Amino acid sequence: MILVENAVISDDIKDKAFVCDLDKCKGACCVEGDLGAPLEESELKELEEAYEAVKPYLSEQGVAAIEKGGLYIKDFEGDFSTTTINDKECAFALYDTEGVLKCGIEQAYFDGKTTFRKPISCHLYPIRITKYDHYEALNYDRWSICSAACTLGEKLGVPVYKFLKDALIRKYGEAWYEELCDDIEGR
Repeated sequence: MILVENAVISDDIKDKAFVCDLDKCKGACCVEGDLGAPLEESELKELEEAYEAVKPYLSEQGVAAIEKGGLYIKDFEGDFSTTTINDKECAFALYDTEGVLKCGIEQAYFDGKTTFRKPISCHLYPIRITKYDHYEALNYDRWSICSAACTLGEKLGVPVYKFLKDALIRKYGEAWYEELCDDIEGR
C-alpha cells in the first residue's frame, strides 16, 4: 500500500495496467451496474447548475428520465448516484454514431458550455474510493467489461495511476499526484 496524505492507495493502482478501449467495450460502464454513476455530495450542486447547459447533449430518453426522477437519486445507504434510463444506462450517457456511449456532461464540458467535467467517480474509473472517518481508500476495481482496457494498458505499458493522471490531479491536486509518483517511482 501507498500512503499519500489521507489517502491509502492499493498497490494495484501502480502495478496494474489500464487504458480505456472504447472501440471494444462501447462504454459499457455507463450501462452496467446496480445504479448510475456515484456522486459526491459536493457534486450535486454542480450537476444542478450544469444541467441546462448539458440538457441539449442528452438523449430524449435521458431527459425524460431526469424530468421524471430528478438529476440523481439517494440510495438506501444514503449515497447519491445519477438517474438511469429504465435501470440501465446513465441518463447522462449518449450513443455516438459508432454506438459508443459517451458522457453528455463531458461533451458539454469539452464544448465550453459548463465547468463541471463529469462525476469524479466516472473520471477516476477504474479507481473506486471508499471514505472513512480519517482517510480515503483508493482501490482498483476489477470488472470483466474492462478486460480490453487491461489488455490495451498492458500492450502500451500504462499503469492505472498514469492513465488516471488528470482525474487524480482533479481530485487531489498536482502536489498530491507528484508525491504519489515520487513514492511509486522512487524519485
